[in-house]
Amino acid sequence: MFGIIIAALMLAFGIFLKVTQNPGFAQNKKFAWIFIAIGAVSLLFKILNYK
Repeated sequence: MFGIIIAALMLAFGIFLKVTQNPGFAQNKKFAWIFIAIGAVSLLFKILNYK
């Protein structure tokens, strides 16, 4: 359950980085797709393997 929460938070943070206009996060916007991809893939596999 903890892994699902962490994966969802990583996905949400990636989406936040993608859409934010805050200049403090401007240098980290290039990592948005990495967070989105890792979060989505890990969330998918955590949900598929959840018992």
